[in-house]
Amino acid sequence: MVLFLVLLSSAITLIVIGAVVDGMLYLVSTGVLVLVAAVMYLLVRSILRSLRRRPTAF
Repeated sequence: MVLFLVLLSSAITLIVIGAVVDGMLYLVSTGVLVLVAAVMYLLVRSILRSLRRRPTAF
């Protein structure tokens, strides 16, 4: 979860800086790519967690 929060905060920071500073469109695109990577990481992590089977006691 810490990795997701770090990726999310860095993506938001890159997007804001790229949008405010003129000529920094590459920062906006990098921020969007990091944001997509963070969402994909969270999605894969939640899918793998739901697929994990817990042993049942007999």
